[in-house]
Amino acid sequence: MAGLRVALLSYRSKPHSGGQGIYVRHLSRALSQAGHDVTVVSGPPYPELDVVGSAGDELASDTEYAGDAGHRAPNPRLVRLPSLDLYREPDPFRIPALREFRDAIDVLEFAGMCTAGFPEPLTFSLRAARWLSKHRDEFDVVHDNQGLGYGMLAVPRLGLPLVTTIHHPITRDRVTDLASASGWRRLTLGRWYGFLAMQGRVARAQRHVVTVSESSERDIVADFRVDPRAVHVVPLGVQTDVFAPGAARVPGRVVAMASADTPIKGVDTLLHAVAHLRTRRRGLEVVVITRPTPGGPTARLVDDLGLRDTVRFVDGLTGAQVADLFASAQVVCVPSRYEGFSLPTVEAMACGTPLVVSRAGALPEVVGPEGECALLVPPGDAAGFADALDALLGDDARRAAMGEAGRRRAVETYDWSAVARGTARVYRAAIGAPEPPEPTARPVPGEEPARADR
Repeated sequence: MAGLRVALLSYRSKPHSGGQGIYVRHLSRALSQAGHDVTVVSGPPYPELDVVGSAGDELASDTEYAGDAGHRAPNPRLVRLPSLDLYREPDPFRIPALREFRDAIDVLEFAGMCTAGFPEPLTFSLRAARWLSKHRDEFDVVHDNQGLGYGMLAVPRLGLPLVTTIHHPITRDRVTDLASASGWRRLTLGRWYGFLAMQGRVARAQRHVVTVSESSERDIVADFRVDPRAVHVVPLGVQTDVFAPGAARVPGRVVAMASADTPIKGVDTLLHAVAHLRTRRRGLEVVVITRPTPGGPTARLVDDLGLRDTVRFVDGLTGAQVADLFASAQVVCVPSRYEGFSLPTVEAMACGTPLVVSRAGALPEVVGPEGECALLVPPGDAAGFADALDALLGDDARRAAMGEAGRRRAVETYDWSAVARGTARVYRAAIGAPEPPEPTARPVPGEEPARADR
């Protein structure tokens, strides 16, 4: 069995920030390039897909699914499973009109939001299971990306093998959020994270789990009590043709990315570090790729520390724009209190930009030997981040050497074609199929060829 028919599920797939949409985009592309037939099934926000035709040429993104196997759309294709989209920007926690309700799952979704919960993983899984029941003969394997909703328990009963990616257990986010909350906020957060009981139960029922780092593997086994024999580590990749060194660095520019304005991403640590650093280094410019919650803790902290003239926030960037920003920085900072992998870290390495990162989660594993392409600082240590940033900003030769080492590590270690090969091995294990000779991937124009020994 060479090319597999894959249904890749993602309950939400924000295209340019947050790991899920980026993972879906690049994994589906790499699997298609390796000869597999991929259908992405997603709730909103929907991903952008790099669609590849039968001759290897790239076509328009977001091609819709065609159910007739004789008239399948180009590969990969996208199935949009609409929800009430209750957390959409710019009007999260919206009240939908009565005409928007289509069925009992919509009612369940709205009720979950009204009671301070987060219903999307559950309701998407129910919609996906219903859709798969109508298309079960069209797929060899189903791949659930971080959803872990109760609907996934029905997939094996449909006769479809199931593989689940857990980037990291969201229990780690809960611990960090609760530690920074008090009073009423603490009570509502406890309810918001109520979906974790479901995710733990569904995770323990899985026989084939993919995760992205050894750190995440340990945390999944510890927090979700998953059988370690069921877990396969497949690190993520980076497009080294898009994320590459640029023409010029902007003096004093530090860039950070936070997929969400939450305590686990450590933006508060970065802001306190900038307040320390600004007193000793002129010309400092800090760009944070995120959208702060209006009137939220991050916005208030910027005002309290008087950083409006030093820190700016940008959002809605394409992958190419993120790459340009990383390549323009003298240093990229990742102050997270926990990361299961951190794609932005690898993307910055591919841009040849030295890093200052937290010694937390998988970050030490991702950047490799300490000091080679990144300086590591204890999470939450604002003074330590200020010192590390100051040391790199003041040493041109060290930045250049670390940037070269980071680019080399990204090219040699993190490759999406290797991700596709590793993931397909798990698919075949789930199906019980023998390992065939590795397929020859169709080259993508402008991409560096994968090394045969990866």
